[in-house]
Parts: sequence; structure tokens; C-alpha cells
Amino acid sequence: MAAVQLGSANDVADNSGKRFLIGKHPIAVFRVGDAWYAIDDICSHAEASLSMGEFDADELCVECPLHGSLFDVRSGAPRTLPAFEPVTSYRAWVEGDQVFVDYSA
Repeated sequence: MAAVQLGSANDVADNSGKRFLIGKHPIAVFRVGDAWYAIDDICSHAEASLSMGEFDADELCVECPLHGSLFDVRSGAPRTLPAFEPVTSYRAWVEGDQVFVDYSA
């Protein structure tokens, strides 16, 4: 794994998520206070952007906007059907005002 800089932490509002790209690979980054989480942005069930789904900061899950599956942003594990395959999760953190993830292609 290598540290990859995604962008400004100011681009991610508290209790929300945002899509970033590593090359052409979309990553969804979520922020809850000082805690940061990152998962693959594309639902494992269908081609839908998880960063566009409803994020529940209390439950630390995001809902796929297409079919409603819930994914744990800490692990990428699906919590509800129809998705049953996890998405990849990444360690995320902030240095200065920049968001980073551990990522390898």
C-alpha cells in the first residue's frame, strides 16, 4: 500500500461523503468529526456511486442510491441485500488540510 493524496479535507463536509479519483478509480471518502473512512465508490451489486447515496453518520453506513443496499464505511461490508459482496475499504486520514488513503493499484 502507498499513501495517495486525494484532495482537500475542506471538500468533505462533516457527516457526509465525497467522491475522489485515483487515476480512473473512484473512491468514496466519508467524514465524521475527526474520523475518516474510504471505500470503493462503486456498489458491488450494480454500477452506482456510493458517494451519491445517503450517508448515516451515526450508523457509519452509506445507502446505494440505486437499490438501497447499506455498506459499512469502516469495512466495506454490505449490511443489507441485494448486495452481498463487500467493496474494498481503505485507511484514510488527514495531514495538514489534505486527505490521504492507503491504496495500491
